[in-house]
Amino acid sequence: MAAAVHCLSSCLALPSKLSNLSLNGPSTSSATHSTSTHFTSLSFSASLSHNFFSKGYFSLSPVQRPTRRSVVCEVATTKKPDSAEKRARQAEKRRIYHKSRKSEIKTRMKKVLEALDVLKKKPDATQEEVLSIEKLIGEAYSIIDKAVKVGTLHRNTGARRKSRLARRKKAVEIHHGWYTPNPEVSA
Repeated sequence: MAAAVHCLSSCLALPSKLSNLSLNGPSTSSATHSTSTHFTSLSFSASLSHNFFSKGYFSLSPVQRPTRRSVVCEVATTKKPDSAEKRARQAEKRRIYHKSRKSEIKTRMKKVLEALDVLKKKPDATQEEVLSIEKLIGEAYSIIDKAVKVGTLHRNTGARRKSRLARRKKAVEIHHGWYTPNPEVSA
């Protein structure tokens, strides 16, 4: 961008820079311009053709200019648009929220499954002990349903996890003889 601006400003200042040039016709050779270099005819575009180019020859005399130092500008990484930044913030907030909900679901399920394993291994277990586990199962169901409702879990995932708890409870009840499944009638 800076180079284009520099080129544009130098192209606009072309007539003032060319005032330092000495123009010589094809037959004139001045003694004062003996050190100047002669060039043959050059073709230029119509937009640059001026009176001094139409002669056919021109000579350049050296002009002393101060040395210029160029600055190289590298393009820095562009800043994300505000909408992208906002989406990133929202996504991070949701990720943390969902992570805590999923962690709570896992904790509740683990408590229920451990309580059911202890009850299954207990030889002298009574049916009243299942009531405390049913309370834990109800709390786990509630947490799973809330997670499905807000979109943390897919509804099928929530149903699968609730089913896992119910199947495990039924397996414990069958193991102790508190529940006898009805035999399926073949048609």
